[in-house]
Amino acid sequence: MRKPNGVIMAAGLILTILISNMSSFISDGRKLDDLRGSVLRLHILANSDSDRDQQLKLKVRDRLLESGIFKSAESLSEAESIAEASMDKITDIAEGVLRENGCADKVTAELADVDFGDRTYGDITMPSGRYRALRIKIGSAEGHNWWCVMYPPLCLPAACDTEADGCTDVAEDKSAEDDYFDGRELDMLRKPRKYKVRFAIWDKIKSVISDDDVQNDKNAQAA
Repeated sequence: MRKPNGVIMAAGLILTILISNMSSFISDGRKLDDLRGSVLRLHILANSDSDRDQQLKLKVRDRLLESGIFKSAESLSEAESIAEASMDKITDIAEGVLRENGCADKVTAELADVDFGDRTYGDITMPSGRYRALRIKIGSAEGHNWWCVMYPPLCLPAACDTEADGCTDVAEDKSAEDDYFDGRELDMLRKPRKYKVRFAIWDKIKSVISDDDVQNDKNAQAA
């Protein structure tokens, strides 16, 4: 029969492990929230999934990246301010590309909170969730979209093989990753499977708490 002191010590050890894991879980969850709240994503929606519309989407992407609109931004708030002040310019650039290629589609640009699934770009995977995004809609905006991180400036325009073909991909700025993200954030971005379950649980807990807060507010208003 195990002595009571042994049981107490075992229980204490288990409790310590649980508390340690909970602390790590909460720390990772908060770091995830910080990550989501520190980037501005570029989201371009093509008019349709036709080959022509998809190529036009990529040409618009290339021209916007080449414009260097966000190069001077040193924070998310600065990137948003630049985007808001440059909406007409952004639209003009995109529509200019379309007109050069014989397309009369209208382009709209907006800053929006957008829900994304897990998206992989290069060797990083941005976790699913709601992010601030510069969203470019071409025509009906019913085609497959393209995304990247506009701030920090992770996307670089790639060299085109020919002027007619346009670029088929963009380069990833590795130095920007190291400059703008700390070690834990880079681990999250480069090893998504390691965090997938705990991130899903974190978001579920936050969703339940948010729903409870909304219901409590309704109850208080009705009282």
